[in-house]
Amino acid sequence: MTILDNHPRAESLRIREKIIEGMHKKIVAEAGLIAHGRGEAYDYLLGEKTPNYAQKQQEVAVAMLLTAKKPIISVNGNIAALCPKEIVQLSEQTGALLEINLFYRSEERIKAITSVLENAGTKTILGVEPEYYETIEELSHLRRIVDLRGIYSADLVLVPLEDGDRTMALRRAGKKVITIDLNPLSRTSLWSNVSIVNNVIRAVPEMIEESLRLKEKDTDELKELINDFDNYKSLQETLNFMSSRLKELSEGKLEDPTKNL
Repeated sequence: MTILDNHPRAESLRIREKIIEGMHKKIVAEAGLIAHGRGEAYDYLLGEKTPNYAQKQQEVAVAMLLTAKKPIISVNGNIAALCPKEIVQLSEQTGALLEINLFYRSEERIKAITSVLENAGTKTILGVEPEYYETIEELSHLRRIVDLRGIYSADLVLVPLEDGDRTMALRRAGKKVITIDLNPLSRTSLWSNVSIVNNVIRAVPEMIEESLRLKEKDTDELKELINDFDNYKSLQETLNFMSSRLKELSEGKLEDPTKNL
C-alpha cells in the first residue's frame, strides 16, 4: 500500500501497515492487530505525543534496567514488527538480553521473530532453545514457557505491551516488572513496578536516548530516582492528564473542521 506523505494520518497508516505485514509474515498474531487498535485509541487521548509524566516513567524504567543484576526484555510479535532495531539498541545500551515469549506460540512464529531480531543486529536471543525451557507454573497458557537463562532467573523483566496475567505471575515470583502499555487501567499497568503509558514506537527510542544520559550517573543517583518513584501516583497523574485533556476538548477547545465550509 502506497501512503502519501500529505495524508493527515500518514504515520499512523505506516505503523498499521507494519503490523499487517508482520501478520502476513507470521511475526504478529491475528489478535495482535486488535491489540494495536486498542492502543491506538488510547494514544488519541495523549495527542499522539509523549506527555511529561511518561518521560519520568521512562527515566525511572531505564534507571532500573541499568541497575538490575539480570534484566531481560521480553519480545512479542508486535514489538518485533514495530520497532526491532530500536529494541535491539535498547538491549545493547542497557545490557538487558532479549527473550522471545509468545501467547500464540508456534515454531513458525519463533523462527520469524528470531530472523527479524537477527537482521536488526542482535547476537543473543533467548527463549528459542528447548533444552533451556522452564515454566512459570502459575500460568496455564503458552507464555508459561520461559528461558532458564532469561525470564526464569531474571530479577527485572521489561514487558512491552499489555500482558496482565504474566505480569502478575512475575511479580508474585519476586521479580520487578516494567511495562509499556497505553492502557493505564490494565492489570499490566496496575501490577508493574513502573508502567510507561506511552506508545511503544515513541517510548523505546526515547528510552535509548535516556540510557545514554543516565549511564553517566552513578549507581546511587539511579537508585534515588527509583526509590522516589511511586507507580500508583504516576498512574494517577496519567489518568489526570487524560481526564484534563478530554475536559478541555469537551469545553469547546475541540476544533471544528467544518466551520469554514
